[in-house]
Amino acid sequence: MPLSENKQTNETAGNLVKTLKGAFGTPPGYRVAHARGRIASGTFTPTSEAASLSKAQHFHNETPVIVRFSSSTGIPNIPDNDPNSMPRGIAVRFVLSNDGHKHTDIIAHSTPHFPTRTGEGFLSMLQAIGNGTIGKFLEDTPSAAAFVQEPKPFPVSFGTEKYYGLNAFEFLSGEGKSTFVRYLIVPVTGLQTLSDAAIKDKSDSYLFDELADRLAKEPIEFKYVAQIAEEGDPTDDVTKHWPEERKQVTLGTIKLDKIETQPESLGHEKKIIFDPIPRVDGIKPSGDPLLDMRATVYIIGGKERRAAPEVKEVNGVKANVDDAVLKAA
Repeated sequence: MPLSENKQTNETAGNLVKTLKGAFGTPPGYRVAHARGRIASGTFTPTSEAASLSKAQHFHNETPVIVRFSSSTGIPNIPDNDPNSMPRGIAVRFVLSNDGHKHTDIIAHSTPHFPTRTGEGFLSMLQAIGNGTIGKFLEDTPSAAAFVQEPKPFPVSFGTEKYYGLNAFEFLSGEGKSTFVRYLIVPVTGLQTLSDAAIKDKSDSYLFDELADRLAKEPIEFKYVAQIAEEGDPTDDVTKHWPEERKQVTLGTIKLDKIETQPESLGHEKKIIFDPIPRVDGIKPSGDPLLDMRATVYIIGGKERRAAPEVKEVNGVKANVDDAVLKAA
């Protein structure tokens, strides 16, 4: 996973990492965004429709997956019932080789909005928050206002949340046909959220506790869905939505049946760097400028995280960075 070939992208990404770290006071060894998380694993089973749309390896074979659920901000112990912990995040790694080094990832969060089209715009928003001019920024940037104003109800579970992959990608079939898509990760049980009254009775760790309890009893399943673009739909701007009536195709089912212990997960999360760019035959990035920027932010932040001291802890739980699960990092 290399840095961008664009010098300005690398500079902006570095400033984003620095600004996020400063805003949240993120300690060494943690992500500067979505710092609090937990890793689970399972399998992905593709549909025949997926195989017809793309020649990508995981759309033709059952594939192991590593999934990280997370809460917003760079605060590793942000309470699950804090509104600032929204939106929730999901990162899915499709493991394409036995040694875990060949893979492709998807990244999504629990709102259909993103505040800006570019990394430079996102940096400007963070700076506006820092210098007290965020009100003016929101007035001037409708996409950022939409992101802030969109209702973000607390989910019953990470497993009952719906996640939106906002970037567009180009699928290439075995016959060379091109199809642009955006991803949705949809809970098989249906979207389930809590009322304002109900969240008041929930603990600071209710989501992560519930995730472990649920997986101890039964698998969690999601439908991996592609929204299909039509001619004229923008593929290079996450702030512009495609019409609701666009065709949706189920690409397969993500079934999770194992969760790492908290020490294992802390160690694994320190090492693993998810990649917003597919880097697999059969799926190409679109012209969306956020893809290169996000990938560069992830690699800069990931390298800093890996270089931090090896033993970390959250809420008194120490990380186990030597576990064999790190082979797939």
